[in-house]
Amino acid sequence: MTKHMNALSPRGPLDHSVRDQIVEAATEHFGHFGYEKTTVSDLAKAIGFSKAYIYKFFDSKQAIGEVICANRLAMIMDIVNSALADAPTASERLRRLFKALTEAGSDLFFHDRKLYDIAAVAARDRWPSVAAYEERLCQVIQHILLEGRQSGEFERKTPLDEATQAISLVMRPYICPLQLQNNLENAAAAAVLLSALILRSMAP
Repeated sequence: MTKHMNALSPRGPLDHSVRDQIVEAATEHFGHFGYEKTTVSDLAKAIGFSKAYIYKFFDSKQAIGEVICANRLAMIMDIVNSALADAPTASERLRRLFKALTEAGSDLFFHDRKLYDIAAVAARDRWPSVAAYEERLCQVIQHILLEGRQSGEFERKTPLDEATQAISLVMRPYICPLQLQNNLENAAAAAVLLSALILRSMAP
């Protein structure tokens, strides 16, 4: 894990442009051929670099995939933050959280199918970028719960960490790439129904 996290950090200030070029080309290549079917040799040939040169900037194919995955997950968090920004209540924030996450995941599946596969591999193999994303989502959920408890919208008897984890588990089939691809047909309806059920269960 430390190895891959280190691979995300530039090895020198002058390396940024080359790294960005590799990531941009890899995003296009993976998006066309798929992550698991592409080797570093394939990528090097497509970019016009030697494989050894790519390894000067990234320790492995996964390290490149990590950057792409982290970029996509950051985009989803931007969508979530935008959706929550002007929500008038904690209850509405929770509804919008469910809706934004399912819509963003479904959109990635239908419009960037090959890149969605990278997210699925990352979730399957528990890449650090996925762990960081899930931790961030739990922080968002916990913040919404605290806001709702302070405003009197939500009950206060259930331990905060327990409530946060429970909501995260309820959301998982519709935000985890491995599970969402089997739940696409009812994802939109589930976002509405499950958030409503959770809100009723947390009523004071």
